[in-house]
Amino acid sequence: MSLSPGDSLTSHNFGLQIDGVMVEYLAEVSGLSMEQDVITYQQNTQNGQNKVVNLPGVKKNGTCTVVRGMTQSAAFTEWINQSITGQMSTARKNASIIMMDYQSNPVKRYNMRNAWCSKIDTSTVKAGEASALTETVTIVFEELDIE
Repeated sequence: MSLSPGDSLTSHNFGLQIDGVMVEYLAEVSGLSMEQDVITYQQNTQNGQNKVVNLPGVKKNGTCTVVRGMTQSAAFTEWINQSITGQMSTARKNASIIMMDYQSNPVKRYNMRNAWCSKIDTSTVKAGEASALTETVTIVFEELDIE
């Protein structure tokens, strides 16, 4: 790692790996989240005092949204197509969002297990406008592991 202790990552250098292969550098990642239920358990102690304890419950599936420039990335496009057409035996993949330092060295990784694309939106296209075309893809996953 090329970061010194106390240094923070910048937010502009990250990418997406699918099954261990870097397929896309992304313009934006948002909503990367996973949630777990909280079980509140109440009981009385031997002294008759009320005691409230919070326990971990069932993990919920997670989601995130990524924005990429509309490119010719065949692997990412194929993954989207497999997901959208319901080919779940090949669409469920292990994917990682990798945060990198200013020298493009991986520093933090969000590993998503059994991930697939549930939605795709394209940016507005307008005649005569010179803006970059983007695709916004919603990724759902079953488990999240942070390294």
